Formats: sequence, C-alpha cells, structure tokens
Amino acid sequence: MSTSRFLSRLRIYSHGKKLRQFSTSFRRQKAEMGEHTLTLDNLNPNVKVMEYAVRGPLVIRAGEIEKELEKGTKKPFNEVIKANIGDCHAMGQQPITFIRQVLALVTYPPLLDDPKFPEDAKQRARTILAGCRGGSVGSYTDSPGIEVIRRHVAQYIQERDGIPADWQNVVVSAGASDAIRNVLKLLICEVNGKRPGVMIPIPQYPLYSASLAEFNMPQIGYYLNESTNWGLDVSELQRAISEARKTCHPRAIVIINPGNPTGQVLSRENIEAIIKFAYKEKLFIFADEVYQHNIYAPGSKFYSFKKVLIEMGEPYSKMELASFMSCSKGYMGECGLRGGYAEVINMEPQVKAMYLKAISAMLCPTVLGQACLDIVMNPPKKGEPSYELFQKEKNEVLESLKLRAKMVADTFNSMEGFSCNTVQGAMYAFPQMKLPPKAIEAAKKAGKAPDVFYAFELLENTGICIVPGSGFGQQPGTYHFRTTILPQPDKLKGMLDKFAQFHKQFLSKYS
Repeated sequence: MSTSRFLSRLRIYSHGKKLRQFSTSFRRQKAEMGEHTLTLDNLNPNVKVMEYAVRGPLVIRAGEIEKELEKGTKKPFNEVIKANIGDCHAMGQQPITFIRQVLALVTYPPLLDDPKFPEDAKQRARTILAGCRGGSVGSYTDSPGIEVIRRHVAQYIQERDGIPADWQNVVVSAGASDAIRNVLKLLICEVNGKRPGVMIPIPQYPLYSASLAEFNMPQIGYYLNESTNWGLDVSELQRAISEARKTCHPRAIVIINPGNPTGQVLSRENIEAIIKFAYKEKLFIFADEVYQHNIYAPGSKFYSFKKVLIEMGEPYSKMELASFMSCSKGYMGECGLRGGYAEVINMEPQVKAMYLKAISAMLCPTVLGQACLDIVMNPPKKGEPSYELFQKEKNEVLESLKLRAKMVADTFNSMEGFSCNTVQGAMYAFPQMKLPPKAIEAAKKAGKAPDVFYAFELLENTGICIVPGSGFGQQPGTYHFRTTILPQPDKLKGMLDKFAQFHKQFLSKYS
C-alpha cells in the first residue's frame, strides 16, 4: 500500500473515531438532559398554572368535532355552534359598511380615485394615511398610536362624558386585552415583603385570572350578588380585601361594566360606592368598559367610571384610573382587527414615562386596528353622505342584540332547574342550573367538575359549545355557564330549542 493511501485511510479512521466519540458523548448528555432543553419540569411555573377558559378543553374538543363532521362522521347534529366566545362576525354579524370602506381605502390608496366610495370615507382615509409614515399603513407608528387617532379618541371621550379629555392620556393598543395587560404589569412589585394583589369580580372574564397567574400576582376575588342581578355590594368588597391583606398587598380593583360574563349594567350609585371604597383602600381602578355600546334593558344606562369619578370632585377626582375600550364589541364586532385603547388619568408623571417606555418595546399596535378604532371614534356625522346608512346598520345590530338578549334569558327561565338574570348589557348570559345528585356523582366519577361534565355532554349531543361557570368563578355549590347571545335570531332560536331538548333528556337520564 502506498504511503499516501495509508495516510488517507488513517485520516478517515481518525475522523470516524472522533465522530463516534462525539456521538457517544452527545448520547450521554442527551440521556442526562432529556431530548429538549425546555421541558415541563423547567418551564415557567406561572405559565403552567394559567388558564383561559373561553379557549380551553371544550373548545379544543369542539374543533375536533368540526373536523370529524367534515370527514363525514355521523353525529346527532350537523354543525358546531360556538357560543363560547364573543366573536361577532364568526356568528354571522355583518360588518358595518363605512368601517370596511375606510379600511379598504387605507389599505389600497388608489381606491381614493374610485367614485364608488363616498367622500366622507375618503376624507377619513386621507386623515389616517396622513398620520402614517410614508403615507402607508404598512409603516410603524408611534408606540402609543397615531397622534390624530389619539386626538379623535379623546374627542369621543369628551363628547361621551361632557368632561375634557387629554389626548396625551390615550394609549392605542392591539385590542383592550393588550391595554389591560400593559397597565397591569406596572403593578408587579412587592410591597412590604408581600406580593401585589388585584381585586377582580367573581364571575370574571378569564383574561384577568390568566394574566394574574402569568404575572404571579394573587387574585382577590369579590363575589357579585346574583340575587340583585349581579350587583356589587361594598360589604363584599370589604370582606375580600380584609381577607386578602393576610397574604398579599392589594393594589388595584377591576370592574367590568357592562358585565362579562354576567351582562349587568352598574347604576351610578353603585359606581360611586366603588370609587369611595377604592379611595379608602388606596386602589388603582381598572374600568373595563368595552361593552359600553351594548345596553339593552329599559332603565339601564352606561356611566363611565371617569365621568362619575370627576363629577364626584376632590379627593376622588385625583384618583388613578385606567379605562379600556375596544373595536371588538359594541355594534362593530371587529374582533380580528385588534383595535382598542386605554385612557389613563392622574398617573404620576414619572410612572407614566415608564409606562410609555414599556409599551415602546412592542413597537406599535397594529395599524389597521388603529384605523378601525379611528372610524369608531370619528363616525359619519349628520349631513355626511354615509350618515344614514351607518346609523341604520348600527341600530339594526343593537336592536337585534336587544331582542336576542331577551330571548336567551326568557328561554332559560322557562327551563326546569334554570334561573337567568336579565341580560341588561354586553353579549352574554350566565344562567344558574340545578343539577341532579346523580349527575354530580357521574361528574365525580369522570373526574370533572359538574358544570364541565354538563358542558361536555351538551357539546357531544348537540354541537353547542358553551363555557362552564367554573372557568369564570362562581359561588361554591352553584353551577353556571356562559353563553353568548351572538348567533343570528333564527340560529339562536334553533340553538335554544336544542338546548331545551337536551336539558330535558339530561334530567331524565340522571334523575
């Protein structure tokens, strides 16, 4: 064998030996570490404990059932009705023409020369584009949002409340959820060696419980009073905060008005009592007011927390308050566009600077969401070409929701073992049901909470997807669920008929 050939084979052998040694070493390390660097054992524990009920196991199963139906699997129903989430357009609500016209124009500016688009829609689009860098909605904006849109938000708030609003207190966001979490993060700081706690209503919207779990902040639940149409008693607030002080430092209180999942609208007197309580306990107020357009019951009226707080005068008018609004609800229902805002008042200037610094890390909210918000804040005015159609479409949506709110409450109240408060506002009902002892025992054997057991039975037998009350919180020993009122009237009637039939069969099976 030649010297060169021998050296070549030696190199191959040596290389192979090194590879085998590396492979052995890697396998040893792999055995020690497991296949993945990030495992359930070393995952952020706060992520493991957080839950978001409206997109939980029931919704996952509903998605699986939809795929089974697509493949031809025989079921006792033809479709899944997702009554679990307030997704208006997914449930058949039609977009408002003016909103979509302006969005089309800002997305594709050559349409500004198209005579089919009304002049007021073009004027709105030009204003939005003038606020965008390079005249394009594809560019970044200032982190708190486009200035002209923030000014329009402040103008909307001022007209709504009859009280001056400063546009520099407005921060545009990717939906109200993003705005809420951004302010909530500011409170993550131990005080006197205790973790910061936040008071939230029970039942509550799971955004709050999930976010608090993720931020490792104790949840201080205060129960709404079901017997007074989910009213809020100050004595219950005092009980909750006194108990919480043993283990945490309460820093804020969340109020959802109109209520989600409970559908109540707070009276002005109730709001004043809450503000006085928050002042006494030195709490930052979070006013979740995304359903402010959704008022149905006679005698019910929306009052913003800001309006009441300012009109109460000092010392209350100096309190820190963040109020939140969204394009996802109301008559608009533009959930997927992710437009919203926070108005933050009386925040300490240095804290506000830190707040604005923190949101700058996310660059800016989606610009189409900002554009949608601008249209909602600055809708067609009387005398403009689009005014009549806009008002007609807006009123039709709200009148239909009012009809459906009554239909849902009346139907559940006619069913054995059910009670449902008047749906005064928002988009949901939260009925209570009495379950037979045998059903509760069957749920226990299945390893499920009774309301979860009921909800799965309902889904598998009817295709109706709801959210069990345990996902929102409820008084111990009671069983509820949340359902939207969003299916269009004919579909809603069919859904309620199927629900009533299922419930009758469920009671018969477990009696």
